[in-house]
Amino acid sequence: MMLLSAQSMLGQKQKAKKATELYNEYAYQEAIDKYEDLVSSGYSTADIYKNLGNSHFANAEYEKAAKWYSELIGLEEEEIEPEYIYRYALSLKSIGKYDESDAWMNKYLESNNGDIRAQRYAEKVDYLKKIKEQSVNIELINLDINTKESDFAPSVIGQQLIYSTARDTAVARNKIHEWNNKAFLDLYQANILVDGYTDGSSLSKLDLMINSKTHESSAIFTRDGQTLYFTRNNSKNGNFARDEKGVSRLKVFVATKKKNRWKDVKELPFNSNEYSVAHPALSLDEKRLYFASDMPGTYGSSDIFSVDINEDGSFGVPVNLGPEINTESRETFPHLDKNNILYFASDGHPGLGGLDIFAAQIQEEEITEPVNLGKPINSPQDDFSLVKDPRNNSGYFASNRPGGKGSDDIYGFVLDDQEQNEIIKNILPPCSTVISGIVKDQATGLPLENVRIKILDTEDKMIGDMLTNVQGSFSMDSDCLAGNYTIHAEVPSCNETAHSHIPVEGKDRPVKVSLQKNRRAPLGSDLVSHLDINPIFFDLGKSKIRKDAWVDLSKVITYLNAYPEANIQIRSHTDSRASETYNKNLSERRAYATLVYLVERGGIDQSRLTAQGFGESQLKNDCADGVRCSENEHQANRRSEFIIVE
Repeated sequence: MMLLSAQSMLGQKQKAKKATELYNEYAYQEAIDKYEDLVSSGYSTADIYKNLGNSHFANAEYEKAAKWYSELIGLEEEEIEPEYIYRYALSLKSIGKYDESDAWMNKYLESNNGDIRAQRYAEKVDYLKKIKEQSVNIELINLDINTKESDFAPSVIGQQLIYSTARDTAVARNKIHEWNNKAFLDLYQANILVDGYTDGSSLSKLDLMINSKTHESSAIFTRDGQTLYFTRNNSKNGNFARDEKGVSRLKVFVATKKKNRWKDVKELPFNSNEYSVAHPALSLDEKRLYFASDMPGTYGSSDIFSVDINEDGSFGVPVNLGPEINTESRETFPHLDKNNILYFASDGHPGLGGLDIFAAQIQEEEITEPVNLGKPINSPQDDFSLVKDPRNNSGYFASNRPGGKGSDDIYGFVLDDQEQNEIIKNILPPCSTVISGIVKDQATGLPLENVRIKILDTEDKMIGDMLTNVQGSFSMDSDCLAGNYTIHAEVPSCNETAHSHIPVEGKDRPVKVSLQKNRRAPLGSDLVSHLDINPIFFDLGKSKIRKDAWVDLSKVITYLNAYPEANIQIRSHTDSRASETYNKNLSERRAYATLVYLVERGGIDQSRLTAQGFGESQLKNDCADGVRCSENEHQANRRSEFIIVE
């Protein structure tokens, strides 16, 4: 009997060894089957529990992963590495057991407080409340193109949605991926309809030069549609190529379109047979490529990197985006939208469970703190590969949440302006700008007390009205709106004002103000001359205020705000072309359009303004009827003026 037991034990060990070999080769599904047979027969070890948990975790089967991590952690006299406590906590979160998850996250924090993930959790113990506040009530559409297999990694080029799918029926054994017993991934394309969703009947495979006998996913295009970046397994002669550990690494490839076919498929120079490079994304100016990788210098399972694309098409040295973005877990599937906001998936930052989608704005070389996009984009399951349509506020992402058609599904959404602004507001960090300065007497250099200070924002709206203190100083908090603000200092005893146009960068720093004197314009004078601005010119036959006039009109508004008792008459003119009657009517329309601009855009009281059209009666040059003149000479006559009146 003892011999039989020994033989049985030996047999179990051999089965465990075979299962571990499959696990180490990333043949997770076969390894799971063999491990679970062993456990059901009464044979188990800590390593079996670890590998079972990890295999299910890798396939986003979080309920099963939680079961086996629980068995592992429950073993007596077994020292458990902190990473398994973290994965157990994340798995519990992914099945909606938030209280239990938080309890284990606290234990993880105690065991490994130097970890980036632990620091993030410690800083945001109220993360669920914050995520709820950041959620936006939008409708998600499960696209018609989804199947019971995995469909994910969408991207948009023109009217086409490109995505990765395992929909093919894999009859031959070498077409099955041992990781999850699913077919290999190929790239497909579908039409985008007018309402923003896809037409499942228009499916077709991408060029055969792109799809091979290995996985292809995560395709992106340059704006002109002539260059394609995509992810593919390391391959040789179209088949898998593996490293010494038996792993076929991921690589990013680039292809060029010639005569409507993809040609010159090449791998990028920083690919390697020893680590993976995947999921490319381009910056708005297409001068920088972002990607996910586990290359040396990575904090965790995968990090997001960037690399410069040089003018000659060569590449710089990849740079890790750093601990603000990357953690000891997975950061992957980067995407940048037209607002230079980086979207990415992570299970290292506090979230709802599994992979959540986060966003951070890239400002020059700085990156803001990542923000969880909240529900309904995120769920307790895996949510990833979000992209925005560059033409509008619609977007797509993938999720394996319940209620889908199977495995990973692609979901679409359309944001109205309010929803879009709400999301951007959540992403951008709160900030304020301190506008401050000192008013001094030019002759003596002494500070002036009780000088009235008026501050106008970039739209010439007054946002501040105050008096200087005994030290001649003033200060106010403003928002982060960047641009040129205007400051007026009114000195009643001198019947003078001083003004300054100051740049505000949207950062919390005092703005130094240099004030220059500006005397009141005398009666009958034209503010065009007094303020040294251009006349307000008009196009031939038009009365619409041109954009090139906005800056000069803002200076007129600034003057009128500085001198609230000043009144002006708007005088508008035409060139000599067309009849006198037509020109008189046209000039009156121009005068009225100028008046409306000052009232609506500048907030000027209409009672201070009058408007009159003079037609072609007051030409600035000799370009009267019958005289040949250049277009520039005619342009000089099509103008509005601003005359100071009582």
